Amino acid sequence: MAALVVLFNLKDEGSKEAYEKWAKTTDVPTALKMASVDTFKVFRLGNVMGTENPSPYQYCEVLEINDMSTLGEEVNSDAMQKVAAQFQDFADNPIFIISEQIA
Repeated sequence: MAALVVLFNLKDEGSKEAYEKWAKTTDVPTALKMASVDTFKVFRLGNVMGTENPSPYQYCEVLEINDMSTLGEEVNSDAMQKVAAQFQDFADNPIFIISEQIA
């Protein structure tokens, strides 16, 4: 199983509520309509374990992908391009990491 992991901070801290509402009502439901996406979870990140230090990232999105080739085709749809543009309005230099489950 492959996963797409996205780490990011918000451009504007004041947009936390707006981002979280958008993620729940638009981003996740739209992405889950893609045949290539099995699950999509969004995490608000806290402190680094065992410390009072905050995570270097505010959010992590994890999408379990069943077919990377299909994902590549589906992200080019008009609906996903609109969602991607909206995401870019919230996220400050997001990092997209393709990963593969090994255990």
